[in-house]
Amino acid sequence: MTNILVTGGAGYIGSHACKALAQAGYTPVTFDNCSTGWEDAVKFGPFERGDLLDRARLDEVFAKVRPAAVMHFAALSQVGESMSDPGKYWRNNVGGSLNLIEAAVENGCRDFVFSSTCATYGDQDGVVLDENSAQQPINAYASSKRAIEDMLREFEAAHGLRSVIFRYFNVAGADPDAEVGEHHIPETHLIPAMIEAIQGKRDALILHGDDYDTPDGTCIRDYVHVCDLVDAHVLGLKWLKDGKGSRVFNLGTGTGFSVREVVDASRAVTNREVPHSVGPRRAGDCVKLVSGSTRAVEELGWRPKRSTMPQMIGDAWRWHQTGHYTK
Repeated sequence: MTNILVTGGAGYIGSHACKALAQAGYTPVTFDNCSTGWEDAVKFGPFERGDLLDRARLDEVFAKVRPAAVMHFAALSQVGESMSDPGKYWRNNVGGSLNLIEAAVENGCRDFVFSSTCATYGDQDGVVLDENSAQQPINAYASSKRAIEDMLREFEAAHGLRSVIFRYFNVAGADPDAEVGEHHIPETHLIPAMIEAIQGKRDALILHGDDYDTPDGTCIRDYVHVCDLVDAHVLGLKWLKDGKGSRVFNLGTGTGFSVREVVDASRAVTNREVPHSVGPRRAGDCVKLVSGSTRAVEELGWRPKRSTMPQMIGDAWRWHQTGHYTK
């Protein structure tokens, strides 16, 4: 079987990608230091523990696994932390990615699927965001992702590295079979934090600001189901294997939901109230991020199947009722 090296494969999105790859006939090989991921989540292929900042370990794994492609999910991703400690994000995300890209090229692996973010577009009020929109990141997390995109383009020009870059909007939901799901410590993502509040695992959900220029004062985001998202990654891998050129794709549904709308939607799914309160704005948050792109649908043939708010909340709710990872 064809090996695919999946960095961050013990994390939320990476673990779902490993399941999708295995179902598509590949062997996903997880490379993760488990600093934010969970060894329990590595269920669909081999596990190679390591850190992207350890170039010798990367070369060892490439020599052992000889992957046909890389799927790169590993990254620090807390916006607030990136504002207070930008050096950590440049060192880990950019430095680690440089090691990975150089190792891939030097070991003859020239197909690369990269997990980027819509946050690279920054806060562009009233702009329909497509792949040609200006990139104006407003926090170190987003800046680090944009830098890696630039790196990939430059390594293509110099070394023939081919890449598919996915700029995600908000990822939500969980595996419908509840084999893997979303679990962070601390939890900063809206839907799992909301579920923790419902379950009494936190005092209340904090709404980070209710004075934004939106209909209800809370931030608006475009949500995509994690299973739909990783389906796109498998299609992106096929795109490269079919000999098509490097390409950037937005992954979103084109529909925005405010924080309050997500909280309201949870009541119908869980039949529970969400204890919540309003706190100050969070540094680095954009007012509204919604995709205006159909490129992934038209060119990749991507068809989101589970990206409705009730489905995303329902799948996450089911996962959270099964327990959490422990190691």
